[in-house]
Order: sequence, then C-alpha cells, then structure tokens
Amino acid sequence: MSLTGETMLAVRAADWGDPSVLRAETLARPMPGPGQALVEVKAAGVNFFDTQLRSGLYKFGGLPLAFGNEGAGIVLATGEGAAIPVGTRVAWVGVSGSYASHVVAPAEKLVVLPETLGFADAAAGLFQGMTAHYLAFSVGQLGPGKSCLVHSASGGVGLLLCQMATMRGARVIGSLSDLAKGDVAQAAGAGPVLSYLAEDFVERVKAESDGAGVDVVYDAVGLQTFEKSLAILKRRGLLALYGEASGLVPPFDVRALANHGSLMLTRTGLKDFMATPEEYRMRAGDVLAWLAEGQLKLHAVASFPLSRAAEAHRALESRRTSGKILLIP
Repeated sequence: MSLTGETMLAVRAADWGDPSVLRAETLARPMPGPGQALVEVKAAGVNFFDTQLRSGLYKFGGLPLAFGNEGAGIVLATGEGAAIPVGTRVAWVGVSGSYASHVVAPAEKLVVLPETLGFADAAAGLFQGMTAHYLAFSVGQLGPGKSCLVHSASGGVGLLLCQMATMRGARVIGSLSDLAKGDVAQAAGAGPVLSYLAEDFVERVKAESDGAGVDVVYDAVGLQTFEKSLAILKRRGLLALYGEASGLVPPFDVRALANHGSLMLTRTGLKDFMATPEEYRMRAGDVLAWLAEGQLKLHAVASFPLSRAAEAHRALESRRTSGKILLIP
C-alpha cells in the first residue's frame, strides 16, 4: 500500500515552555517499516507527564518535540513481519507522537480492542488504567484488612486506582485538592475523602484509622504532600511516589524513614512494570477487559480537537478537571 504524497496532522513544539508552544503541523505521512503498523488515530490521551515534558521539567529527546504516547485507532497498513491485520481496532501505550492523525507503531505495542469497547474509552483508560494496575497489584500488599490513601483521588489515575484497590479488598481514603470533586472519588470506592490543601490531613487520617495510619500512600502530588504522607503511614508502611504534580521532592535524609517506623519509599514508573511484552499485554488486557465489562468505570472524559492541544494542556494543569482528557483528530 503506497502512501506517497499523503499527509498527516501532528502536534509538536519547537521549544520547551507554556502551552502556547504547541502547534498542530501538517507533515508527510510515514510508511510502516518491518514489524510496524500505520494506525489512523481516533483518540489520543493527554497525561500530566505530557505537560511536564512540554515545560522542560523533563527533557527527553531533541527538538522539535512530538507529543503523546497513548491512543486508540484502526490499523491502515503494515510492514513486513507485523502480525496484525489491516482494519484491526487497537489501542497502545508507549508510542511517541500519538498526538496526531496517524502514527507508526511497533506492532507488538498494539493491543486488540474488545468488540464492545469504543476508541474514546480505550484511549481514556489504557495508560492510566495500566498505571493504576501496577500500583494496586504490584506495589504495596493490598488486600482485605489493608488500607491505603490515594492522593489526587479524583484524577484519571486516582479514580481507577480507587476502584482497583477496592477490587483487592482494601479500605481506601481519598485525598483531593478540592473537596468539590469528592463525590466522584467516593463513587470510585474511596470511603472518607479529605482535602490535602484545606485541612491537616495527618490528623484527619489518624482519626479515620483510630490513630494507626495507613499501610500504603499512593502519591502523584509530590512536593506539597511528601512529608505528611510519611507521617500517616503505619510502621513498615510504603510511600509510593508516581508523579510530582506540585513539584519535585527535594533530597532528604533517608534516616527519616527509620524515624517514622522503618518505612519504605519508592518512585515508580509504568515502563518498569510493562518491561516485557507478556507483562505489557497482561496489564493492558486486564484493563481493556474490565472497561468493556463495566468493572472499571471512567468519569468525565473531556475531548478537544488536535488544533486545541494547548487548551487541553491548560485544562489539565489547572487541576479543575476530573477524569481524562482526550485529543480527537
């Protein structure tokens, strides 16, 4: 299948900076190479990491920057050895440049969608669902009799993490920047909800746990919550950092972990929990199946066209949104 002369639309930035650096550009449409597939993107997910990459907090790769690493769409063409048929409905995580009308992806990264799952729900749920999956199932010993506090409980990962922690039988406390979003966190399985900005959440968590604290804290806020997160853990509890929405945690004396009760601390990333094709497909398969079956529910998916990617980033950075933001080519 020759696509010579065909074009595509892609969101890129010529420099790091605020959302205004994002531009939707017309580019030549690439051909898939060996083991690759060309996919028509139907929906691309927007993640907080994308905003941190755009700002220059993380400087991976050179300029101009291509944005996005997850989405859903239809296979249009394949290269030699790509074991996926043209016309297959797929979703993916870990494919750079997914803020686009078309993307070339390694065929092994493409996961076939259940028949009953739409493109928008797949793109909205896969990356954040896989993040919640490794946190709930591989980080921390959650189960009946265990408890956890989920910061940003009304965000995209937070809502899915509350649901999965509840699936595991754990008691979930939801922590939010704004209690106006507390009802959505409670609907996802959080019992009590609190504001980490408007109240002393150390005292609140102690009161909610009869002074014991929680077994695990899942924290994507970072700087604003780090020290207090340590203070609400049980002896030998675990603080799992997986993001820094409020800023980077500064270096600290690790002896503080002993002072707080021989605590454990980890800074995780999804790439290390989908390190093999088998693990990637296991997590992706669980998430897509649970979404299709209704075991996992998404909340308040907001959509923007590619040309309004800057607006999508502003909405996400405002922290006034709940759930997932998508770009629709």
